[in-house]
Formats: sequence, structure tokens, C-alpha cells
Amino acid sequence: MARERLTRDFFARPVHEVAPELIGATLLVDGVGGRIVEVEAYEQDDPASHSFRGRTARTASMFGAPGHAYVYRSYGIHWCLNLVCAEDGRAEAALVRALEPIRGLEAMRERRGVEAARALCSGPGKLCQALAITRVLDGLPLDEPPFELLSREAELPLAVGPRIGITRAVEHPWRYGLAGSPFLSRRF
Repeated sequence: MARERLTRDFFARPVHEVAPELIGATLLVDGVGGRIVEVEAYEQDDPASHSFRGRTARTASMFGAPGHAYVYRSYGIHWCLNLVCAEDGRAEAALVRALEPIRGLEAMRERRGVEAARALCSGPGKLCQALAITRVLDGLPLDEPPFELLSREAELPLAVGPRIGITRAVEHPWRYGLAGSPFLSRRF
């Protein structure tokens, strides 16, 4: 399978179609990044989603056009990157939870202050720190610089399970990952 750039059209589908197809895709920010190994899906009517209570200044990007970034601060500490899906006005997004770091490892190590590749991007906050993702990137299109997303090279073994770190809608199996990857934020 030839690798293609993922365009906004790729994301113009329900998050539950897009999220599993992101596993194995490559995410780069200013040339730094790697293979996506874990995502979580969030939809508009999901009580665990930021969109559940409606549009706010913070969540506006999530309600925007598909194929854009929704970046928010988690617990006032970590930035988190979501890839907006569905159609304009329908808030659905895939939270990128973990990457297998491939390009720009030295920059990632410097930003994170750790050496082990496993520790660079094995969680949404770590990933954003390693890739220098902040609120400045909120609302930007994913098919233009500084972002570059490439399709996966082949079908990969998928693990599916409940999302992590939420208290509502915990029963939904909306966490997708690369089965057996040592770069996951948490094993399935």
C-alpha cells in the first residue's frame, strides 16, 4: 500500500471510522514525530467528551471543520492533540494518545528531558511536549505545515478497549491501539 498524505477529506467521516485507520499512520509536526500507535474516539453526545455541554471558546475547534487540530490543556498541565472528524458543526475527534517516535528523536529527547525512546511519546501530554504542540496549533489544518500526516503502510493488528482517565462513559471500547506495541501509554 502506497503512503498518501491524509487530507481533510480523510477526516470528514465519523470518528469511529477514522480512529482505527489512524493506527499506523505517521504524524509529524515540523518534521518531528512518528507512527501513531494509540488513539481514543470522542463524539458530540459522549458524556466524556468536551463537546457534551456544547460549544465554548475552548472547544470551538472541535465543532469546526474536519481535518483540523483541537488542542487543549489537560488538568492545567499537559497539552493534548485531537484530530477533528465528522462534518463542520458536529464535534467528533480522535485524541492522539501515543506515537512510536521515528523522526527528530534528538529534538524530542531535549524537549522531554529523557533518553528512552519508550518514554518520549507514550501518553498524550508526553507526545505534545515531545512534538512541541501547544494551543498555538489549535484550529490549524492537519494537511498543511507544521503538520504532516501520512497514511499507514499496511493493515496492522488492532487492539480495542475502554478509554483511559475518564469517569463517564467508561464502558465504551473507543480506545484503539497497535496490538503489542511497546510505545502505548498503557497496555490493553
